Amino acid sequence: MLTKRIIPCLDIKNGRTVKGINFLDLRDAGDPVELALKYCLEGADELVFLDISATEERRKTLVQLVQKVAQTINIPFTVGGGISSVNDVEVLLKNGADKISINSSAVNNPKLISEIAKNFGSQCVVVAIDAKLINENWKVHLVGGKVATELDLFDWAKEVEQLGAGEILFTSMNNDGTKNGFANSALAQLSKTVNVPIIASGGAGMMNHFEEAFSLGNADAALAASVFHYDEISILELKQFLKNKNIPIRL
Repeated sequence: MLTKRIIPCLDIKNGRTVKGINFLDLRDAGDPVELALKYCLEGADELVFLDISATEERRKTLVQLVQKVAQTINIPFTVGGGISSVNDVEVLLKNGADKISINSSAVNNPKLISEIAKNFGSQCVVVAIDAKLINENWKVHLVGGKVATELDLFDWAKEVEQLGAGEILFTSMNNDGTKNGFANSALAQLSKTVNVPIIASGGAGMMNHFEEAFSLGNADAALAASVFHYDEISILELKQFLKNKNIPIRL
């Protein structure tokens, strides 16, 4: 059985790690390279870096950050934000990223998923999907959750899998930053819809929330930010807790 993964997420803005609630009210959470090393030493399985305000001017900043992180840690890390071409991907991978994450650009240009998969392999393509439950339907949102679409979460997930995505990072906007637990029923439905690994994101507040994401939501990995950034949950203790709950985990 494949082990479940614990993934700290670092949202980057102007070179700093930030965290908000429901995608709003961002506050500083520290230096991304220092945090990356801390999580690596604590036993994180992977890391995700998202440049949440990526623009062309910040591209150089992100590349420098990727280089520093690659030199500092020895676990896989995914980078996302502002990636809109095969060339963007090539630059990030050459500078040390293991995977890339695309979100808005995948919706705007679905062929990009196939192009990246063809050039670099599906294993490095993570499609991030931010969705909000509106009138009983999960609707995909773009641009850091600011732009609503009519796309259905499950239909879009199926499409990105067919286009070559190797993994799906699903963030529930309703749960994000609330610390009330992950969107487990949506996760469970998602795991029945696609055959690629699913990373659960949005809502971690206690250790049992991670266990529920794996046992009820059938997620392959669970991602969190503030509970790790502000030392509310220790990764080592979390992994020990999950092992005691018979969740397959790497200690």
